[in-house]
Amino acid sequence: MTTPEIPQKAPYVLDMEPGSYFWCACGKSQNQPYCDGSHAGSGLRPVRAEITESKKVAWCGCKQSENKPFCDGNHRKLP
Repeated sequence: MTTPEIPQKAPYVLDMEPGSYFWCACGKSQNQPYCDGSHAGSGLRPVRAEITESKKVAWCGCKQSENKPFCDGNHRKLP
């Protein structure tokens, strides 16, 4: 698998605290938008994001962003 699944056609907008996070790139995680290891064998790997301050983050939910792991609005182009 090299094409990710699309868990939702909108971002996951969450209040985040500083820390390291691993964004699910395959779309299979049951813990969206975070990786739970479901990518094993898919050829896709999670993307590490470092959040340095408390803030609201729009994580990509469609897995089509050009700015992974963050939403860039590409979900609006999906059918």
